[in-house]
Order: sequence, then C-alpha cells, then structure tokens
Amino acid sequence: MSDWLTDTRTSYDTVAVSYAELVRDLLAESPYERAALALFADFVHAAGGGPVADVGCGSGRVTAHLHGLGVNAFGIDLSPRMIEVARRDHPGLRFQVGSMTDLALAAGSVAGLVAWYSLIHVPDDQVGAVLAQFRRVTRPGGPLLLGFHVGDESRLKTEGYGGHPMKVYVHRRQPARVAAWLRDAGFTVEAQLTVTSAESSLGGIIFARRGA
Repeated sequence: MSDWLTDTRTSYDTVAVSYAELVRDLLAESPYERAALALFADFVHAAGGGPVADVGCGSGRVTAHLHGLGVNAFGIDLSPRMIEVARRDHPGLRFQVGSMTDLALAAGSVAGLVAWYSLIHVPDDQVGAVLAQFRRVTRPGGPLLLGFHVGDESRLKTEGYGGHPMKVYVHRRQPARVAAWLRDAGFTVEAQLTVTSAESSLGGIIFARRGA
C-alpha cells in the first residue's frame, strides 16, 4: 500500500469515533449541500435507480442521508475503524472496507457515485487513476457528485478531530482543475459551484456524468 494510503487509513482509524461525533450534524447546517445531494438523488431516480456508491464514506452520514432520499446507497472507506463506526451508527445500511484506487466493484455496477470531500487526500498524480476507477464502476450516463475544498495549497494535517494525531495532506483545488481531470477521465461536467458552509470554509461541488 502506498505511503499516502497507509497514512490516511491509520489517521482515520485513530480519529474515527471523534470524527463521527464532530461531523454528525454538518449537513443539517449546510442547505446548499443538502440541495446538491437531493438533486443527485433525483438524477439517480430519473435514470431508473440502482445501487449508488458513497466512496470515502467515513462514518456514513452521507450514505444515510442519501438512503433517506430513497437512494439505494452503500458506503466504502479505506479505514476499517470508520466502517465499524458507520455500521454502528447506521446498522441497516451496507458498508465495506475498500480503496478508491482499486474499487472491488464490477464494471458498470453502480447507478451513480458520490465522493464527498474524500478526494482531498489523494495526491495530484493519483487523481486520474482514481477517477478512472469511478468511471469504470459507474453505468454509462450515471451521475457523479464530488465535494472538495477549494484553494491552491496543500498542507500537512498533523492533528484533528478531537486533538488526535494525524498524518495526511489536505489538498485544496480549483473547480476548473477538478473539472478538467473529470473530462480527461471520460466524464461530462454538467454543473459546478462554490459554497461557504459548515462543510467547508470554501467548498466546491461538481455534477458530472459518465460518458458512453
């Protein structure tokens, strides 16, 4: 496993319980993000439904929110401890340990995919490979929703979520750059916006679809 993946897994194993408590109600304070998730759910329903992957699901709050919108959502996360917490907090939903760099899903097996602030630790030179995985597992025409921090810098996070030690780089990116990566990976970008909310001091949201 690459160093950045090992560091990310270890860091989120360490903070999992505190993380779940601290982010539990963020969507309740983030109306624009709720609207984005509702629109994504509408797209999934309009295309006939089916399983939707929440990749980098953490403690499962977005997976559960989508389930509440009638989406057949399941969560995948690199951190086994995060998956334990997600299963504890949302016992009726499906969660599995996995890496976005090598998704254990069949080609075209999901009706849509969400990566909600989960690309923020992926190095620039690995983003293309991750998005290629997203494209591989999503049905042609299936919607993709990304949330991420907007900016131009990367910083090493050594402490977080209750003061626990972490070792992860947090990458902030401009929406135009993320959109270009998506197009290169075979997605059609349909909309992008920036928001300031409880989720992020400056967050980016991009809607895209997998090409044929």
